Amino acid sequence: MKVNLMYQDHDFDRDFKISQHEQLLIQDLGLDTFFNIMANNDELISEVTKKALFSSLTNPAEILYRQDILKDCINNPSVVKNLYSIANEAIKRKREWYLFGISCMFISSVMSNAVNLLQMFVEMLKKLRKVADMYSNQFESKGFVSLFKMLQKELDDEYFSILDTTLNELKFRNGMLISAELGEYNQGINYVLRKPQNKRHFWLKWRFAPSLYIHPRDENGGTDLSKRKDRAINIATNSLAQSAEHVLSFFTLLQTELAFYVGCINLYEHLQERGKSICFPSPSEPSERKHSFKGLYDVSLALITKEKVIGNDINMDNKEFAIITGANQGGKSTFLQSIGQSQLMMQCGMFVGALSFNASICNGIFTHYKKEEDSTMESGKLEEELGRMSDIADHIKPNSLCLFNESFSATNEREGSEIGRQIVRALLEKHIKIFFVTHFYDFAHSFYEQKNNNIIFLRAERLPDGRRTFKIIEGEPLQTSYGEDIYYKLFKSDMQTASQFFDNKQYIKHSETDSEEFADSEFII
Repeated sequence: MKVNLMYQDHDFDRDFKISQHEQLLIQDLGLDTFFNIMANNDELISEVTKKALFSSLTNPAEILYRQDILKDCINNPSVVKNLYSIANEAIKRKREWYLFGISCMFISSVMSNAVNLLQMFVEMLKKLRKVADMYSNQFESKGFVSLFKMLQKELDDEYFSILDTTLNELKFRNGMLISAELGEYNQGINYVLRKPQNKRHFWLKWRFAPSLYIHPRDENGGTDLSKRKDRAINIATNSLAQSAEHVLSFFTLLQTELAFYVGCINLYEHLQERGKSICFPSPSEPSERKHSFKGLYDVSLALITKEKVIGNDINMDNKEFAIITGANQGGKSTFLQSIGQSQLMMQCGMFVGALSFNASICNGIFTHYKKEEDSTMESGKLEEELGRMSDIADHIKPNSLCLFNESFSATNEREGSEIGRQIVRALLEKHIKIFFVTHFYDFAHSFYEQKNNNIIFLRAERLPDGRRTFKIIEGEPLQTSYGEDIYYKLFKSDMQTASQFFDNKQYIKHSETDSEEFADSEFII
């Protein structure tokens, strides 16, 4: 039996180990909060969601297949969680049976445990069938429709009746019929477990047959008889064990693939509680160069703050390079996180945090963020930055997405700008989409002067009075990041107090920055 809720034509492989590259993505894109909310203290969901998020789909049809299934899950969350709990219960009870039967010494004991295990699995399969009968008409996606049809077709009443009868017979409450042949030296060979053909007259037929009794204290005789019985049931025991493993593999796949969707339901419910909008994105082929959205926001930020999270509206279709400049603490890094998060979410079949979202599929997502210096560094900050860039160059492919945040700022503007220009040009030659947050005016303005239609220039919006709207808008790069706004905000009260001691104080309005500072050269802060 197949589940096929993650892929239409093959199973989802849950084996996963986070690589160094993926660990950087978690750190740079703020995904820890994201994963914790999805998992809701369920280790399997945490494991599966990470695997799914970092195993990006590269085919629009596969993405839409998962989206349709997820829409069904959002519309029927209690049913999906019920299916997940049934699979969990089956696997949990199997572990209990395994621990109970691990010390069995005889095949007959193994067979007895296998029969009991299969009876438990049949009970769980009946629960799945009941869910399919009750709720299948509420699901529309190809994945769930196929799953429910399979459960109803392969697990019909006749099948369950045969299973119940067969498993009850294998308990051998009325004894066991075994045949054997005589080999050399009259040794028993070819032991076979037989099924009575006529149950009504079977025991009457053998009632007056010659009987062999073993004395209760005859340990050797009892052991010999047990061994002969084990030879007869060996084939049947192997078949039962294989059947149990087959059913177990089905429940394991069902549990694994539903874990992803239960995680998505958890995330959706948290966002709904906070009044955040979501949408199902429209994926495009990599060559189409699509990237437009409305109301795009940082999902991780929305999950941890009670404040209003600002969304952004950008259309950069047919663009490969976005340069983001503007006021410090204006939302540039948050915007960059939302770009990376939305791309990952889209390419694993999830919804995204936006009103609408349309983007081309990428062959990989990479981040190159400025890192704070720490004691574990074995080289200078610039060398460390270049080392990470070299590692990205070894793994990045055409049609990938690369996010830069204040990269190469460990050196002066002239040198950092030149390093950035050369790296960006090399990446663009390989058709790699780039988002670059920078405070280097030399770097940003040099590309602005090219008047290249392939580039879009974005800026963190700042109002004339210095307030940040945390919106990202299109705009020419400016020479200032308005750091003095932050300084003035922090020390405004101190400056006003100190100014009272100066009779000759005066303010100068700077037309470019619209900020205020003391003109008295002897006044120092």
